[in-house]
Amino acid sequence: MIAGIFVGGAGRRMGGRAKGMMRGPDGRTLVDRWARTLFDAGVGEVTLVGSHSAYADVGLDVIDDEPPGVGPMGGLGALLRRAGKGHALALACDMPFVSRSLLGRLVRAPDAAIVAPRREGVWEPLCARYDAPRVLDVVLRRIAAGDYALWRVLDEAGAAELELLAGEEAELRDWDTPEDVERP
Repeated sequence: MIAGIFVGGAGRRMGGRAKGMMRGPDGRTLVDRWARTLFDAGVGEVTLVGSHSAYADVGLDVIDDEPPGVGPMGGLGALLRRAGKGHALALACDMPFVSRSLLGRLVRAPDAAIVAPRREGVWEPLCARYDAPRVLDVVLRRIAAGDYALWRVLDEAGAAELELLAGEEAELRDWDTPEDVERP
């Protein structure tokens, strides 16, 4: 299984800062926290998805969006290609609260084309496990149609919902603005 930490955003809402290089509650960069958590969970390959010069010295392989310019959908397409016949975890770099327990349940969830939790009824496509052979064609069709909404991939592929345990919905909170970082 490969895990892709999505870092490709320009960070405009964060003043151009690379979100994955921000320090989380434990003092580590968000990318370092994800990489350690993933390796500790037994994921064999961890890579960054998307490029930003701030990640040049992180020490992880980088997958460029394919095609570029279509947001996270291009990153998902590239990650699924890299996964080949296996599974891929797609994870947003800016989710500093996801626990090892939630991640482990995602990794061990029953077989499905996609497994993802929902937060407030909405899919979390960048905290999800994808079966590359069953999902790549859906992604490619969506890209060809100019439809880059990740949640539509989950709907079309028939994603299975990872039921959240008490308190886990709060773990899916992400940092999109400076105000999010300041919120406890």
